[in-house]
Amino acid sequence: MKITLVAVAPDSQPQGSPTLYMTDRGSWVVQGWAVTDPDVLAEMNIPDGEIACEIPDRLVPFFFPKGD
Repeated sequence: MKITLVAVAPDSQPQGSPTLYMTDRGSWVVQGWAVTDPDVLAEMNIPDGEIACEIPDRLVPFFFPKGD
């Protein structure tokens, strides 16, 4: 998989997180804050091998790169 940096949330810490990447497989990679609240995770029923991360609303517009 190859990734392309799309956006870094302004004023986010540490080291520019959250961050959004587009892949060459027609998917997205999101770097964000780990969701650790056990009640929230239980509601999500996340299967083994997957995780949940949180990103701010201000990154959502970047899911649609210019020209798409």
